[in-house]
Amino acid sequence: MRVLRQLTVGLAGATLLAGVSAVVLPAVAAAAVQTGLGYNVTPAQPYKNNPDASDWTGSYLVGGKQVWCVNFAYQAPDGNEAYQPGQPLKTKWGTALDPTVASEISYLLLRYGDTTSADDAAALAHLLHSWTAAPQDPSQLDPSNDFRHIAYDVNYHLSKLPASAQQAVRTLQADATANHGPWSVTMGKPTGEQVIDTAGDWTVSVLNAAGKGLGSVPVTLTATDATLPGGKSTAALTTPADGSPLVVSVTPTGSNPAVKVSLSSPNASPVAEPAVNVNVQTVVTTGGEQQISTSGTTTAHNAPGTVTVTKLDATTKAPITGADLELTGNDRSSPALDADGGKIVGTDGKPKLLATGTDGTVSFSGLQTPQDVCVVETAPPAGYDQAFNASDPPSVCGTVNPGATLTLTLLNTPNKVPVAIPAGGGPPTLTANATVLNRPDPLALAGFGALLLLGAGVVGGVALRTRRR
Repeated sequence: MRVLRQLTVGLAGATLLAGVSAVVLPAVAAAAVQTGLGYNVTPAQPYKNNPDASDWTGSYLVGGKQVWCVNFAYQAPDGNEAYQPGQPLKTKWGTALDPTVASEISYLLLRYGDTTSADDAAALAHLLHSWTAAPQDPSQLDPSNDFRHIAYDVNYHLSKLPASAQQAVRTLQADATANHGPWSVTMGKPTGEQVIDTAGDWTVSVLNAAGKGLGSVPVTLTATDATLPGGKSTAALTTPADGSPLVVSVTPTGSNPAVKVSLSSPNASPVAEPAVNVNVQTVVTTGGEQQISTSGTTTAHNAPGTVTVTKLDATTKAPITGADLELTGNDRSSPALDADGGKIVGTDGKPKLLATGTDGTVSFSGLQTPQDVCVVETAPPAGYDQAFNASDPPSVCGTVNPGATLTLTLLNTPNKVPVAIPAGGGPPTLTANATVLNRPDPLALAGFGALLLLGAGVVGGVALRTRRR
């Protein structure tokens, strides 16, 4: 590649040429060629009027950005080179690239365009020239050709690279063959039931053209109605190096959690930017990619709740066994709902009925949350029927919250104990106690006398009335 710009017409002769780099380049430092990573191949491949002693095989810096060039033997770009809008990359001869080669170039630009390795940079530059400037017939390697018509001598340049860079060429070529596009991306949703605020595993796989998993691919995930690791809604992650699926822990925060994954995939055809100066090499960058994406959606519900009811004697607080209780909504008649929104009913289609155990308790689990429920007594247990009102049976209500147990207590008033009456007998006989005295009591005698006088008066009155008739 021609690292030195074309000399002005007035400069001639080998001695003068030898001094150009020392005299001219500092004067145009603002527009000097800026090489990036790579190696010089020495001596340079010969062709007509080649001004360079070596061929730079690696990246360049244009506008502060690392780029690679095609159109071998054209002038190297300076740091401020002006370029035209991108267009499909073609060979140096203006012909279309083989579709597989085009996809391999796009892949390498995407995967190695930001490399910090001199070996990888040299390997990428070498492969680009090998695919775009290889001779279409032997005559194009004739040194009498000028820079526009000379082909890239692939074997010559490869043999001049360091052994580490030669190995990198083989590695990158094998990588491109195995993993070129078009890529695809798939997403796996959790298979189990999703519960709000409880994490589940999603998977992301990036596949090459053969359907094999690709490793070390940067992907961007965006979650809605859910959070990614760290409580974030967006995360930049990378697929495992071995190409296995990326496993991501996603926590639903709503009823319809969704995850979208997007990534850069190599284009079917790489993009090239021709220089405004027609004698300068064309630039190719990491712009040869397209965005691909996929998404997945599932459903989630709140953690189910439980209701536990304890039936107690209102007086003794002893547990009551065998009390029939049904679970209803807050209207005390319609069935309560399970975690999936279904009605909790028995075989008769009515609200589910359960009986208290020996400890006086019964539990209803797997309930939708939050939900207002009531526990209603359907029939009184033995010994508690007197206070039972079938039109307004005992009940207790409350709200079941996600993942919680609602604890309720329902009291029963025991029957009143009746007074015992002997079978077939009359009312009970009341008996007064008498006190026996051994001698007269003056007060008692006075009282007795008064009673006698009162009795005599009553008798006399009756007799008088009789006479007056």
